[in-house]
This record gives sequence, C-alpha cells and structure tokens, in this order.
Amino acid sequence: MLETVVIAERFHGPAGSANGGYACALAARWIDGPAEVTLRVPPPLGRALQVAHEDERVVVLDGDVLVAEARAATVDVDVPEAVSLAEAELAAAGYPWRDAHPYPTCFVCGPQRERGDGLCIFPGPVEGRSLFAAPWTPDVSLADADGYVRPEFVWGALDCPSGIVTDVFGDVGLILLGRLAADLKRPVVAGEAHVVQAWPVSRDGRKLHTASALFTAKGELRAVGRAVWIELPAKE
Repeated sequence: MLETVVIAERFHGPAGSANGGYACALAARWIDGPAEVTLRVPPPLGRALQVAHEDERVVVLDGDVLVAEARAATVDVDVPEAVSLAEAELAAAGYPWRDAHPYPTCFVCGPQRERGDGLCIFPGPVEGRSLFAAPWTPDVSLADADGYVRPEFVWGALDCPSGIVTDVFGDVGLILLGRLAADLKRPVVAGEAHVVQAWPVSRDGRKLHTASALFTAKGELRAVGRAVWIELPAKE
C-alpha cells in the first residue's frame, strides 16, 4: 500500500505552506537515526503527499512534483556552551521579528499564534555572544504516550531559530528553509523548561548556513540541527 502524509493547516510556516522543520520531520520519519532533509518546493497543506523509498533516500511527492527528500546524515556541528534559562528569557525579550515578522502566523515562531496552538519560540540575541536564544516549555499536548515531545515538534523547534539568527549576517532579505539535518539525541520531556539556541555558521551568496540546539534548563543537550537557508531574489 502506498504510504501518504497530510500536513494540517495548523502546522503552516509561510501562509499556504508547511513549516519547514515540521515538514522535514515527516520526511525523516522513515530514516533511522539522524537525518538530512532537502525541501525542493514549499510543502503543501491539507492534501495527501505520497512517500516513496528509493535506494538510500525517502522522497515525498505531490503528484509528479518532488517536495522533499530525506537521507541518513551526520550532524557535524560544534555546539556552543549552553545559554542559561535566565539568559534565554532576557534574549527573547529582544525578539527582533516580533513587530515585523515575514510569516507572523508561523506555527513555531509566529507572534500571532497563541501558546498551546503554536510553539511560541521567540529567539533574540544573547548579549556578548554571536547567537540567539529563547526559552521553550513544550506543551503537554505535543507529547506521545510516554510524555516525550514528538519528533516533528523538536524538528520545528530547531528550524525557526536557525532562520532568525541569519539576522547576524547583516542585510538579509526574505528567506526560506532549503535543508535541515537533525540529530535527536535524547527524549525531550513535555511540560519542562528548555532552551533553544541558534548560531551562524557561514554565508555563500544566497545560501545561509546556520545551526541550532535544544537544551534542558540544566544545560543538557537534547537535539542539534544544521540548516541551509535560501535568500529569495529581491522583487524588482
């Protein structure tokens, strides 16, 4: 039987398409261990997408259109020292996209989403460090039967902060997620305070390379991500 996935409207990023991290997690569901997912087009909402297994990759299709492809990966990033919960709360108070967000209803970082509906992760710059951070207490509704946050929400938490930190590169226009790799190292307990942090890696023209990590409030690493963001051409 052909496998399918459907992304509900609730989990959108830009209007009309899925949050990139959430969509990547669905594609990575069929990969054992750390995975890297490349998004080829904005993932559509509300309709069945076909999942196919091809050699060492998994592809997600919208009819004949390739939406995403997932492969096993090694997430090789140097993770900076964890930011404290107090530092993350202070950083979030300076969330730079609060009043001028390109996707204000994004499931992960949209300021127009309510807690319990969206993830409400609002990263801001950490004083004295070249990284962004935010506190996050995952709602219990995001958990599985064991009380652990489901992988698609952890991927989402790694996604948006890695995009917002592109502000560090300076004059950056509108961006979309092109690729996300994630290593979910240990379970994330719903209802407990965590810290998400993200940092810039490098820039290659319109490709912006960043990374992110999720820690407990005690500084224990739970997940790490590596992202490539694509800056869209300016409209004339």
